[in-house]
Amino acid sequence: MSTITVHGTQLFYEISGASDVAVVLVHGSWGDHHNWDAVAPAFGRSFRVVAYDRRGHSQSARPTSQGSLHEDAADLAALIEALGIAPAHVVGNSGGAAVALTLATERPELFRSLVVHEPPLFALLAADPAFEAPLAALGQRVAAVVDLLRAGDAAAGARPFVEAIAFGPGAWDALPDASRQTFIANAPTFLDEMQDPEWASIDLTALRRFTRPALLSRGEQSPPLFPAVVVRLARALPHASQHLFTGAGHVPHQTIPDRYVEVVTAFLSRVDAPADYPVGDPDRRPTPATY
Repeated sequence: MSTITVHGTQLFYEISGASDVAVVLVHGSWGDHHNWDAVAPAFGRSFRVVAYDRRGHSQSARPTSQGSLHEDAADLAALIEALGIAPAHVVGNSGGAAVALTLATERPELFRSLVVHEPPLFALLAADPAFEAPLAALGQRVAAVVDLLRAGDAAAGARPFVEAIAFGPGAWDALPDASRQTFIANAPTFLDEMQDPEWASIDLTALRRFTRPALLSRGEQSPPLFPAVVVRLARALPHASQHLFTGAGHVPHQTIPDRYVEVVTAFLSRVDAPADYPVGDPDRRPTPATY
């Protein structure tokens, strides 16, 4: 067990692999570093892998005051710097993808590349009339979960989040018991996130200044709002590639781990190839593509 104190908060992390090139894995809301268990060993054959529990999740400390997306991003920056692994490949899923993207707008020099899957940055869709109805429906489902969490019923709030927001009907009962317990234990931090007015937002102007390679992915079976967000982010990032995971949804690193590792490793290897993207030479980058 390894911990580090950043910004007054103790973060739990694990390191595997022996490479000099680091990959930092940032889990989504309700989860923890175990979300990456199906892919971390495979990544460890090519990279030094850092997986950690974001503040308020599982083995990391639970702050007593209101948190923010920017605070999570600052934690990630401090972890990268304290471990001496910058620039690092940063890989995020869902809420962790939002954290990684936020850090990309604030501290781009810490990145070797950025890999994100379906960040819930739904504010990007707010001005589009085509998404007015689905966003309103999502808002109602989230509000119902928040009401249950405010009432102190974490278990009752976790089930509708899993089935009505993230994965679909029947998904709760299909989860391993350990995963259900993690959802319940980390429910208070999701409530904290939903009380952050900037949780679903990102500064696209700042994101356009991120000049490192980026891979944005989406799942064929995901709710339609997630892919729409991915498309808008890809338009903003100057050097973005996209990938569609067929036969998968919101957590491909858990449902199709071999394919996920294959796609992400191919991208990271291309980034690290001297002919394509020499570290320290920002004017020689891979051509944006669809993987």
